[in-house]
Amino acid sequence: MEQLGLALYTLRNELEEDFKGTLEKVKAIGYSAVEFAGFGNNSATEIKAMLNDIGLEAWSSHVPLDQLRTNLDAVISFHKEVGIQFVVCPFVAEEERRNKTDYFNLAEELETIGHSLREAGLTLCYHNHDFEFDQFDDELGLDILLRNTRTCNMKLECDTFWVEFANHDAKAYVLKHENRVPIIHLKDMKKAEKTFAEVGEGRLDIAGIIKAAKEAGTTYFIVEQDVCERPPLESVEISYKNLQNI
Repeated sequence: MEQLGLALYTLRNELEEDFKGTLEKVKAIGYSAVEFAGFGNNSATEIKAMLNDIGLEAWSSHVPLDQLRTNLDAVISFHKEVGIQFVVCPFVAEEERRNKTDYFNLAEELETIGHSLREAGLTLCYHNHDFEFDQFDDELGLDILLRNTRTCNMKLECDTFWVEFANHDAKAYVLKHENRVPIIHLKDMKKAEKTFAEVGEGRLDIAGIIKAAKEAGTTYFIVEQDVCERPPLESVEISYKNLQNI
């Protein structure tokens, strides 16, 4: 693939030990971009300088929902200074997604947050797990969120592993939301059990998922592995090399 990003959540422990050194290793493997999941104790100026020095782009950033609720101006300022386009809501606590009303309320809140981000020149995305595929009156939780937010104010960062984990077809789901999925997470699932594998080492139809995503208008492809049995840097290198062949 021409450009491939890495979700830095995969290397969270390595970043704690050596933030810039880990970014340098990501670039050395061949990745051209990253998705942040926190910035350590670094300022926006420091992060931007590191990226420029190393030659990495920052496509996106996972920002906890409580930060989007209570500290949005600071989030906007930080991301604009670094040059990050996509601000991603990564997770919703269990007590806020118990029923259809919870999803309606969350959609209303995300619509407002997304509007503020759009006014600032940024884009809100929602990142799914498997629980958003619970059904409420024959409608998926994730579809409730997407139906009750405007496309201009909230996009989907589709985590294809979790779609498949929830027993849905990732290719079909991405195509169902054509032109609303600018970013996907590429992950793979072990052949014998429903847990994480290096991309290209498992049972998911990675080539088919990439093809469907491109047809749906996806531009940004990001490797992520929540848990690695190998050293994480080794795992992300395996994923990178396999994707070059795919």
